[in-house]
Amino acid sequence: MRHARGYRRLNRTHEHRKALWANMAGSLIEHEQIKTTLPKAKELKRVIDKLITLGKRGDLHARRQAAAQLKEDKDVAKLFEVLGPRYQDRQGGYCRVLKAGFRYGDMAPMAIIELVDRDPAAKGAADKARLAAEEAMADAE
Repeated sequence: MRHARGYRRLNRTHEHRKALWANMAGSLIEHEQIKTTLPKAKELKRVIDKLITLGKRGDLHARRQAAAQLKEDKDVAKLFEVLGPRYQDRQGGYCRVLKAGFRYGDMAPMAIIELVDRDPAAKGAADKARLAAEEAMADAE
């Protein structure tokens, strides 16, 4: 029987798992699509759905709860300013997990986790902006 087996441990301590979900949820909020292993993606789906529900509420207490889980303020801002209003009419199921074959090195099952109705331009936008800023700084010198 599976009594009191609520989540996957993923061979990590509680603190390591908490940091892992904070980092992966921040990456998913920023890029709106990431590639990871299948068990991590399935667990991340539970975390990100709760965060987007907080973003839909939009009050100060929800913002502080999300900030306690996420590491960066820019992720919290995008969660409440972009994703919350985007999914306001949706009753749940904010992300999907797509199987993506197996990793070459260890044959781990891979998956792509993405937000439903995602913005395709969001993936890599931060890196493109950073490179453009670096080029502008190099040209200015």
